[in-house]
Amino acid sequence: MPVTITDVVLRDGLQDENVLVATADKLTIADALVAAGVRQIEAVSFVSPTRVPQMADADALIARLQPYRATTQVSALALNATGVHRAVAAGVDVVHIAASASSAHSRANAGKSAAQALEDLSQAVAGYPEQRFLGGISTAFVCPFEGTVSPTRLVEVAEQFAAMGIRALGLADTLGTATTEHVLTAVGAVREALPDLTIGLHLHNADGQALTTALQAARHLGIAHFDSAVGGYGGCPFAPGAHGNLATEELVAHFHRHDVETGIDQAQVTAAASLVKRVLAAAPQLSV
Repeated sequence: MPVTITDVVLRDGLQDENVLVATADKLTIADALVAAGVRQIEAVSFVSPTRVPQMADADALIARLQPYRATTQVSALALNATGVHRAVAAGVDVVHIAASASSAHSRANAGKSAAQALEDLSQAVAGYPEQRFLGGISTAFVCPFEGTVSPTRLVEVAEQFAAMGIRALGLADTLGTATTEHVLTAVGAVREALPDLTIGLHLHNADGQALTTALQAARHLGIAHFDSAVGGYGGCPFAPGAHGNLATEELVAHFHRHDVETGIDQAQVTAAASLVKRVLAAAPQLSV
């Protein structure tokens, strides 16, 4: 059973580190990921450089990643219409639009309620009928401010993405604390309500349960797309208590042990994680 893994270290990983990684170093990391067999990379987020200075070089990095598109899908995150416009203009393969299931997290992360964020994104998406979009729901299972997110609420948000014409949707355990049982139940509810929607999982990892969740989702629900970040770096700067991403090298090893194919070389992706660690150690600290 094959699955696809999108590595998000260049975006979700670096945005939560208190350093500024040079564009050239980001390209070196991208080279290592591609050499390891990673064929989908989320490279940047088009957000305010004031709020997320680690992403200030988003346009420059996407421009320099253009040659990678022959073999590798390059995506970018956008949280609002401005981000969507910038991402489309930059020429990314897939624009990942994301909104929160909880309004409290949405206000912290996007500066507006969940309903306002979804309406803003809907209008932006409508303006680009030829662009490929991927939907994403943050705090899909647990919110740091509102607590457990019910499957009913998750389905409501998923339905709003589907109404925009979104056909693939990633569900994010932003804190990394959702239990396997909760994730499987919630994903099952979305699948029952929207059977034509392709669902992926973006798992953070608080207590080591994310590996179990990923395998169970693949085996029992047929989920075939997962996000992860080499080294387990990342988190949400606007979600107190958020843990790091599920590490790509750990996810690959776990899947391979259980006869789930990823197309990624385990040794090379582990080497990529070591490279990121060295790059972060050498990068200048952000001024407070």
